[in-house]
Amino acid sequence: MHFSGCYPAGLRPSGEHTDIHQDTGPHRKVMDWSTRMKVAAGAARGLEYLHNKMTPPIIYRDLKCSNILLGDGYHPKLSDFGLAKVGPQGDKTHVSTRVMGTYGYCAPEYAMTGQLTYKSDIFSFGVVLLELITGRRAIDNRRPSPEQNLVSWARPLFKDRKKFHKMVDPALQGEFPIRGLYQALAIAAMCVQELPTLRPQTSDIVTALNYLASQTYDPQTTTQSRSSPSSRRTSRKDGDKKREEDESTSRKDGEQSKSEEDESTSRKDGEQIKSEEDESTSRKDGEQSKSEEDESINDPNTTQSRSSPSSRRTSRKEDVDQSKREEDRSTKSD
Repeated sequence: MHFSGCYPAGLRPSGEHTDIHQDTGPHRKVMDWSTRMKVAAGAARGLEYLHNKMTPPIIYRDLKCSNILLGDGYHPKLSDFGLAKVGPQGDKTHVSTRVMGTYGYCAPEYAMTGQLTYKSDIFSFGVVLLELITGRRAIDNRRPSPEQNLVSWARPLFKDRKKFHKMVDPALQGEFPIRGLYQALAIAAMCVQELPTLRPQTSDIVTALNYLASQTYDPQTTTQSRSSPSSRRTSRKDGDKKREEDESTSRKDGEQSKSEEDESTSRKDGEQIKSEEDESTSRKDGEQSKSEEDESINDPNTTQSRSSPSSRRTSRKEDVDQSKREEDRSTKSD
């Protein structure tokens, strides 16, 4: 089945070839990373339509790069549904059928048992995604024996993140986002799991690839991150120097701040001590004054000695009068 205005994967409408594989020539242009993610996301959406939105749902059974047609703007569409099968109905988990498809893309459980499931298409999609990432073919007899089968070659590399850079297409010349590469390889690794139950759902794949396809890629950022060892050493030295300067400044600021805090604390302590001394002195004076008052109240002589001048004059006058009366009584008695 063909779509109007569409072309086999890797062929542009103008007639110039854009090949996702490593083959290069005078009329071939390497597909960039963003376009590859766009094609992968579009193919995943097509597969999701067959699995989740068709009535009845369809198992594609022959997903491969040559069955992905590209329209204007590299818009992908799936083609050639000659091997498609209606998916399992009711309580059935699979469809038993004669093994058909393309070697290198068939899921291992389908190739061994003839039991076809939606997860069989997921495996095939994982192979297509690996082709887009690595620029290799699913089966390439021109390569050394350990590298002829793409999935067999990739599986050991999936286990070591440090080797992910060996899997990316060399034709991209380092122009790809590191994080985007890790995420795309993670999706591919899940899709080509040997056990079908470990493979993701089509809708999950669409969500992840739509995100990758929507990311803006800046080649200059990647170039800077992939600079030469000498420039990385220089950058590291500059970073260390800047870090030391920042630490020194931070240390000085800390010492100054600590000195100010100590001074402030000392000043507060001095004020507090002085306040306590004043309060203690005031309290002692108050206690002494109260003690004197109490003593004065208990001692009549003290009270009298402290009476006013007018009261003292009155007391003397009374003494004089009393003495005079005693003299008068003495005279009369004589």
